Amino acid sequence: MVLALNLGFPRVGAARELKKATESYWKGNLSKDDLLKTGKEIRLRHWQMQKDAGISHIPVNDFSFYDQMLDMSCLLGAVPERYDWDGEMVDLDTFFAMARGNDKTIAMEMTKWFDTNYHYIVPELDKGQMFTLSSMKIFEEVMEARDAGLSAVPVLIGPVTYLSLAKSRDENFDPVSLIESLIPVYAEIFNRLKGYECGWVQMDEPYLAMDLSDAQKKAYEIAYEELARAVPDMNIFMTTYFEGLRDNLDLAFSLPVTALHVDLVRAPEQLDACLAKAKETGKHLTLGLVDGRNIWKNDLSASMAMIEKAKAALGEDMVSVAGSCSLLHSPIDLDLETAMDPQIKSWLAFAKQKLSEIATLAKGGAEGRDAISAELAASDKVAEDRKTSSRIHNPKVKERMAAITADMINRKNSFDVRQNAQRDKYHLPAFPTTSIGSFPQTQEIRKARAAFKKGDLDAASYETAMKKEIEHVVKYQEDIGMDVLVHGEPERNDMVEYFGEQLDGFTFSKNGWVQSYGSRCVKPPIIFGDVSRPEPMTVKWSSYAQSLTDKPMKGMLTGPITILCWSFERNDQSREETCKQIALALRDEVADLEQAGITIIQMDEPAIREGLPLRRADWDAYLKWAVDSFKLSVCTVEDSTQIHTHMCYSEFNDIIDSVGALDADVISIETSRSQMELLDAFVAYKYPNEIGPGVYDIHSPRIPNKQEMVDLMEKASKVIDPDLLWVNPDCGLKTRGWAEVEPALKHMVDAAKAMREKMKASKAA
Repeated sequence: MVLALNLGFPRVGAARELKKATESYWKGNLSKDDLLKTGKEIRLRHWQMQKDAGISHIPVNDFSFYDQMLDMSCLLGAVPERYDWDGEMVDLDTFFAMARGNDKTIAMEMTKWFDTNYHYIVPELDKGQMFTLSSMKIFEEVMEARDAGLSAVPVLIGPVTYLSLAKSRDENFDPVSLIESLIPVYAEIFNRLKGYECGWVQMDEPYLAMDLSDAQKKAYEIAYEELARAVPDMNIFMTTYFEGLRDNLDLAFSLPVTALHVDLVRAPEQLDACLAKAKETGKHLTLGLVDGRNIWKNDLSASMAMIEKAKAALGEDMVSVAGSCSLLHSPIDLDLETAMDPQIKSWLAFAKQKLSEIATLAKGGAEGRDAISAELAASDKVAEDRKTSSRIHNPKVKERMAAITADMINRKNSFDVRQNAQRDKYHLPAFPTTSIGSFPQTQEIRKARAAFKKGDLDAASYETAMKKEIEHVVKYQEDIGMDVLVHGEPERNDMVEYFGEQLDGFTFSKNGWVQSYGSRCVKPPIIFGDVSRPEPMTVKWSSYAQSLTDKPMKGMLTGPITILCWSFERNDQSREETCKQIALALRDEVADLEQAGITIIQMDEPAIREGLPLRRADWDAYLKWAVDSFKLSVCTVEDSTQIHTHMCYSEFNDIIDSVGALDADVISIETSRSQMELLDAFVAYKYPNEIGPGVYDIHSPRIPNKQEMVDLMEKASKVIDPDLLWVNPDCGLKTRGWAEVEPALKHMVDAAKAMREKMKASKAA
C-alpha cells in the first residue's frame, strides 16, 4: 500500500516550551535533568501526534536542543580542540559551548541551511580529522520511541551533505576528502541501530540537489557502496529536498539505497524522470507533495494526479507520500489560531494539518479517490476560493508595478560623488561607530507591547513607554561616544513582522513560531495578496529619536528581499512580482523618512544570499530581480542621503558582484565569528564603497574586550582602505541583555578611538 511518511517535525513546541526551558537552563534557573525532561515530553507528544495523524513510520533524532548539524558533529566526535573535550561522550555543556561560546572561547560558525532562514552550526574539520562515536542521543531516542510503541525511523544527516557543509581552517583542504575515514563511524551507528531493531534509517542528503563537484560525486559512490557492504541488511531511505535532482538524477538512483525521496513541490517537473529511473533501478520512491516550507493547503486533486501517475508506473507497493522536506520550517498547529481571519485561515495548513494531508493522500493512493472524496471536494473549494478572492488582487498595485522604469532603480550620481556630499554633510571621524539597529528587548518592553496588543494598555501609555526606552538608548549611545545613532527599535516585535503588520496584503498568526537558530524563534508574516503601504511605518519613531540628539540618527528598514524570504510567501505568482510590490511600498517609506530629515537610512538585506537558488544556472535571473528590488526601494533619495545595508551569516564570494551592484553607500557584514574571513570576498572584489565588518559577535553571551576588537579592525585595515571602514557589531542587539551590551559597545567605541590614534600616529610618521 502507499505509505504516509514524515521526514521531520518542529521541535520548539507549540508554546515554545523548548525555547523557554533551554534559555532557563542557560541562565542557571533550570536543572539539566529538568531540561532533558522537557525535551522528552516534547518528543513523545510530537511522536504521538504523528501516529494519531496516520503517519506510518515516525522520524526519530530530528529533535535537537540546538541544531541537527551540531548533533551530528557531536555524534561523530568532531569537536574542535578549543572546547577542551575529554574525548568521551559529548556532554550537554560542551554541546552548548560549541553553539554559543563561553567565557573561555568563541562559538563555532553559524550559517544558513541551504536557502532557508534556519541556521546550522558549521562543522570545523581539518586534514587528518579523526571521527569516533561520541554521543548516545540517537540511540536513547530510538529506545524512547520503541518503549512508546512507535515504529521509528532514525534520522541522520548523510555523510556527503555533512562534509560538504563543513569548513576547514586550511582553504586548500576539502573536507569531502575525509569520506573514507568518516564512513566507518556511520557503519558503527548503523550496526548499533540494528541492535535496537531498526531495519530502516533515514539519510538526509539535500546536497544531492546541488551542483556537485567530481569529488562530491565520487564521495557519494564511496559512502553508500561502503555502507551497503558494511551493513547489507539495513534499508536506507535517502531524502533529497529543496530542489530537483536534475543532472544528479542518475547518480542518486545508482546508489545502493532502498528508497529515495524527491521534492515535488520545489521541482514537480522531475516526476517523469524519477519514475523512469525508479522503475529501472527497482527503488521505492517517496513523493514529496506536501509543502514543508510554506503554509498553504495542499491542492489534493493535483497531488492525487501525481500519485496515480506514480502508482501506474511503479505499483502501489513502491510508492509513498511525504512532505517536500522536514516540517521543521512550518509552524506547529493551525488549530491554535483562534483569532485569525476565517477565510484566510481556511487557505492554510501548519505542521499538524500537513500530517493529515500526507495521510489523506496516502489513503487516496492506496484506496482510490472515492475513499477521500469529501477531502478532495473541500480542497477544490479552497483552491477556487483563493484563486478568485478579491482580497488578493489590488488593481492599483498592478498599475504601479506596470509603471516601473529603469530610472527608478538607479541613484542620481555615482558613489564617489555621493561620498563627498555625505562627508560634507556629516563630518564623521575615521572608523565611525554605529550599531546595526536593535537594542535589548527587555522584559518591560515586551510586557508593554503585549499589554498594548491585548488592549490592557492604551495607545498613549504605550507610546510613552516606548519613548522612554528610546530616550534611554539615545542617551546611552551619546554617553559612550557613538557617532551614528539608532533608536533601538523597542516598538518592533520582529524585523519582518513589524513591517508586515503595517502593509496591506499581509496577515499574521498568534502562535506560528518557527525556529531560526538555537532557541531563537520567529513568527513569519503571511503574504496572501498584493502588497502596498497605507501610511508611514517608522517615521514617527525615528523623528522622535532624532529630536533627542544633534548626532545623525539612522532610519531602520527591512529590505524587500528579506521581507519576502522571511515571510510565508504567495505561491500563486512569481517571487519577483511579490518582491517588487514590497519594494515599492518601502520606496514610499524611504521618501517619507528623507522628507522628515532622517537622511541616513539602513535597508537591511540579510536574506539576499539565502534567497539564492540552489543551482547556479538559476542565479542570474534571481540576482537581477533581487538587486533591482533593493535599488527600487532606496533610489529615490538625494546624493547626501546615506544608504546603509546589512547582511549577516552569509557567504559572499559567489555573489559579490551583485552585492556591489546594490550600490549601498555603506554595507555592514558579520565577520567576528569568522575572524574577518568573510571580508576576503570584498577584498578580492575591491569593493569600492564603505564597509563595516562586525567586530562583536552578538549571538554569543561573551563580552569581547577592547583589544579583541582592535585586533579585528587591524586585520580589516590591512586589506581595506581604513578611510572606508566603519566599526559596528555583526548584527542587532535585540537578543542580548543590557549587562552584556553596555560593556561590549563601550569596548567597541574605545577600540574605534584606538584605531583613530593609530591612524594619526601612522600618518604623522
